[in-house]
Amino acid sequence: MEWKLPTAEELTAALRAGEVTSMELTDEAIARIERDDKAINAICVPDFDRARAAARAADQARTRGEDRPLLGIPVTVKESYDIAGLPTTWGMPPHRNYLPAEDAVQVSRLKAAGAVVLGKTNVPFGLQDIQSFNEIYGTTNNPWDHRRTSGGSSGGSAAALANGFGALSIGSDLAGSLRTPAHFCGIYAHKPTLGLAASRGMVPPPGPALPTDHDLAVVGPMARSARDLTLLLDVMAGPDPLTLGMAHHLTLPPARHERLRDFRVLVLEEHPLIPTGSAVRAGVNRVAAALVDDGARVERHSPLTPDLAEAAVLYTELLFSSSVARFPVEALEQLRALAAGLSADDRSLDAARLRGMVFSHRDWIEANSRRELHRHDWRQLFAEYDAVVCPITPTPAFPHDHSPDPRGRRIDIDGVDYPYFDQLVWAGVATMPGLPATAIPAGRSPEGLPVGVQLIGPMFEDRTPLRLAELLEQRIGGFQAPGAGAVEP
Repeated sequence: MEWKLPTAEELTAALRAGEVTSMELTDEAIARIERDDKAINAICVPDFDRARAAARAADQARTRGEDRPLLGIPVTVKESYDIAGLPTTWGMPPHRNYLPAEDAVQVSRLKAAGAVVLGKTNVPFGLQDIQSFNEIYGTTNNPWDHRRTSGGSSGGSAAALANGFGALSIGSDLAGSLRTPAHFCGIYAHKPTLGLAASRGMVPPPGPALPTDHDLAVVGPMARSARDLTLLLDVMAGPDPLTLGMAHHLTLPPARHERLRDFRVLVLEEHPLIPTGSAVRAGVNRVAAALVDDGARVERHSPLTPDLAEAAVLYTELLFSSSVARFPVEALEQLRALAAGLSADDRSLDAARLRGMVFSHRDWIEANSRRELHRHDWRQLFAEYDAVVCPITPTPAFPHDHSPDPRGRRIDIDGVDYPYFDQLVWAGVATMPGLPATAIPAGRSPEGLPVGVQLIGPMFEDRTPLRLAELLEQRIGGFQAPGAGAVEP
């Protein structure tokens, strides 16, 4: 049976109708990986024997009349999740042989839902880059142009989906790690509300895998359609059984609206701290025009918009304060000396990164209090609007840049260079307050690269941006497979 990179929903319909078996789907996915992944390098840890066994079991379950949300669907898992019997390295060579004893809670949920896990997808060192390369597994290329990055840190998952290596994947997001690879590879991803989906077992090796609450990071679904994101989020959502008995299901409120014309949308395309490149601006405006055409209420400015410059500094401080937790003492002392030399009126993001890395607990409490004021501002905004449309990063996928000091890297925005990490400010718009954000394809750049935008929604109202994503997919189109236009190295 010939498939044109189908969605999980389409595969499930075919499985239920008896048109195809999970074994056939799994063998086809494995054949595709073996044929095409040499050029992409998305699947860093294949698990094909166990995948075939799981597919056989899924087919047997279906013949017995069983049905589960993902029964027999081939999927991939980001390398950073623990899977018993497979290495979890986070791309860090000292941990190349670390084998966790049990599955991460989300891997358990995938398997309980009947999914067939094909293997693990590549990540950057320590998940700390906007690209996916490391010394253990090498570099993941963008399926649309192998000279460019697939994004990070869920770059392997996004590239796998764009190439048809499985129908779904699970990733994580702290600084756009779900949304940026989706934008760069032309797929869908959803950053859930902070705390919505349990993350135990998505932990730097060697663990331990504890049910901790993260300050900014979330785990979430990646797919080739908006409806598939909802399908997978429903599998992933819910508290950790270790902290709330066996209460798994959390009832999320329904989407605020079912028709595009009923949505009230704020479109933001300008950030005070970094320009938006022309290709991304065009993607934002394509979505805005579709909304206007369907009669939605679309505005481009609102006095309710939180201060984006202050939010970016606050996000940067919170992000980098957690990034140094495992730094050696000598490195921290060097950072303290550098931070002491900063001018008090230096409000650059470079300064915010340095200040955040040497935060005292008192500094963090003060920043957290300011975050609560921003959350309050967002609540007021979402009393007037249902979603915010904005960029994910200022540009489409950029060329591979493996220069060893990321602080020296630059990002080219329409011919002008900016500090590499400044491109994270758009990811932080949703991450800092913990809001849900859905990344959707929004067309292509003049060079033929995918361009995505994010739809940010109100806290715990994940179904609202997800429904908006689904309606926009029907209106402007969604995922397209990289075809003859893809550029070889």
